Amino acid sequence: MGREFIELFNEWSESYDATVSGHDIEYKAVFENYDEILKAVSTRVNGHIIEFGVGTGNLTNALLKNGNEVTGVEPSPAMREIAIEKVTNASIHDGDFLHFPTSEKKINGFVSSYAFHHLTDEEKKEAIKLYRELLPKDGKIVFADTIFLNNDAKSAMIKKAEDQHFLNLATDLKTEYYTTIPVLKEMLEEYGFAVTFTQMNDFVWIIDATKQ
Repeated sequence: MGREFIELFNEWSESYDATVSGHDIEYKAVFENYDEILKAVSTRVNGHIIEFGVGTGNLTNALLKNGNEVTGVEPSPAMREIAIEKVTNASIHDGDFLHFPTSEKKINGFVSSYAFHHLTDEEKKEAIKLYRELLPKDGKIVFADTIFLNNDAKSAMIKKAEDQHFLNLATDLKTEYYTTIPVLKEMLEEYGFAVTFTQMNDFVWIIDATKQ
């Protein structure tokens, strides 16, 4: 459920905003067009939104600027503390993609950025099934994440990182649960979502799924 990465994100919390700004050369391509990626997510949903992996609150602020009501979910205490300081008009809670606060209030969408890969493919499927149960017709899942066209493309990206001596990035790509477009498409369609994929940089795609 991604909680095995909490300590990593606690350590990363103080430098996260610098990383997404392109200051870390290894991850510069991963976070290329970062502001545009957040905007692309935030403009595809409307209403009461659950955001997973709030991090330091950057997507949260983009969602709020577009008039959404946001319930944030962040398992890392250090990240959550920074987000609460930065974002004053959203509720931010401990939780993850599978365990999060819900109420009788209608949920119009689920969003995240750079986080869904912390779930195994089995957990991703479990999460999608849960979101279908909670969303109304035309409700949305909009995730920005590193995914690949196929396993060959993933292997090629790992080799490229190794050839560039970006060993942290290569290790990340090998050890976290990055998946492929065909796998996600099959999962989402199985649970009645119509889905499109929009590439935002060499790593990141917008997954835009609407409940039918």
